[in-house]
Amino acid sequence: MQPLSRPISSLRPHYDVVVVGSGYGGGVTASRLARAGKRVCVLERGKEYLPGDFPARLTDMRAETMMSGGNGKPGLYDLRVGEHMHVLVGCGLGGGSLVNAGVALRPDARVFADPVWPGEISWGDGSLDEGYARAAAWLRPARDPLAEQMTKFRALDRASGALGTAPSAAEVVVSFEATVNAAGIKQPACTRCGDCCGGCNVGAKNTIAMTYLPDADRHGAEIFSQVRVDFIERQGAAGWRIFWRPTGDAKAELAAITADMVVLAAGSLGTTEILLRSRERGLPLSDRLGHGFSANGDIIAFGYNAKERVNAVGVGHPARADVPPVGASVSGQIIVDDPDDLSRSLIVQEGVLPSAVGPLLPVVFVPGGRILGAAHALLKGVYDGPLARTHTFFVVSHDDAKGRIVLRDGRAVIDWPGVMDQPVYDRVDKALVDLCKVNGAAYVKNPMSEGVMGKKPATAHPLGGSGMGKDAARGTVNHKGQPFTGETAGGVHQGLYVSDGSIISRSLGCNPLLTITALAERAVQLIADDYQLRFRITG
Repeated sequence: MQPLSRPISSLRPHYDVVVVGSGYGGGVTASRLARAGKRVCVLERGKEYLPGDFPARLTDMRAETMMSGGNGKPGLYDLRVGEHMHVLVGCGLGGGSLVNAGVALRPDARVFADPVWPGEISWGDGSLDEGYARAAAWLRPARDPLAEQMTKFRALDRASGALGTAPSAAEVVVSFEATVNAAGIKQPACTRCGDCCGGCNVGAKNTIAMTYLPDADRHGAEIFSQVRVDFIERQGAAGWRIFWRPTGDAKAELAAITADMVVLAAGSLGTTEILLRSRERGLPLSDRLGHGFSANGDIIAFGYNAKERVNAVGVGHPARADVPPVGASVSGQIIVDDPDDLSRSLIVQEGVLPSAVGPLLPVVFVPGGRILGAAHALLKGVYDGPLARTHTFFVVSHDDAKGRIVLRDGRAVIDWPGVMDQPVYDRVDKALVDLCKVNGAAYVKNPMSEGVMGKKPATAHPLGGSGMGKDAARGTVNHKGQPFTGETAGGVHQGLYVSDGSIISRSLGCNPLLTITALAERAVQLIADDYQLRFRITG
């Protein structure tokens, strides 16, 4: 596969459409509007990674980790360390799709029945269903046909009696057979190495960089990486000016390009951050901007040293250990559905840590642990012994979405006093303690709790901050993703849209990638209708 990003020097002064961000929302928008014949530019703050470029060693992982957005060179992982909560987001061409677990789920129908959504979403006119269908056709969620043979799946199955529900194979955006995808890209079959969350060096994961972005490029979109957008402003009555600088060069002078339309798709933190900075410079926006942040009831936790083998550490590609195939990052899940109280529903997934973090695990999990031997001894300790019998749990549930994204020193951080008192954390703790007991494992909520992370919750599924609402009193954007001006109940900024996880108005209770993509597919169809554009979604 050839690189998609172009030299920054070839950036034009004006485009029909500038898309800021390249994750699920940005990829969908760029593909569809390029197919409609628009001159599209995609600006991504992170680097471009091709299969084979993702971290394979601990030193690679360290080099690819930024703290709180970073002012140095960009890295694949952006860890926003906060006073109340930490957030981990992906940073690269393809956004979070590069490093997520790839689980594709549709939320419980009760999620969209919540009156927090604008009526056009909650009424169910069929447009969101069509969005989900289009998203599934391009991301191609599939269940691993060998899922139930994976050791970690069997370990979850053994423990599942504690929750009264057996696990099922999870739908993940992974190609388990060699294929040519909808964008015309050849993809090899998954090797079940378990490194999905470290970046797929095989090329089997159906990321945005393997699907929508190549399609956008094929239809004329110009894609640029390592470009950080600072803020936007109105240019006259019918255009926008986008201010940017090269990523990692905080001292560089801001440059600007213009566009008839801007679509912000930089993620919950990135988009909200850009809008907050823009408001500071005079762009009128709703007072709800920054409010309604949800961590999606996320917990990543562990069951240390179970009775039997689990195999929850990736082996990499090529494999660095002689162990049975680990499987995709998630092969199985237990869905606990509470028919009377949606907030008490949860999903427990058996997860895998990337192989690159393997050498760190003995130090993290063993009290007072020391690196006594060579790398070989450390790796043997990861793939044999207590760590080979350690569960990794990814859990999603529901919180009250009462967090807030604010700017501190020009960076987005989460302001959520009392977040640890959210009932979801006690519920999930109890469920995981019960699971661990069955398999004789010790529940470890956060093995780094005394280190940099502190005793605070963390999420890899940040949602909201620029949420949908009926009007400016109840949301930042309308059902199409158009930001309210804040001046009148229904006034919106023409030619400005938001299309990413920031528009989601509450917790979803499931992995959000499919919903973000579906909402983006729905929104870009509405844009096309409003501007009398036509595009095909295949071919």
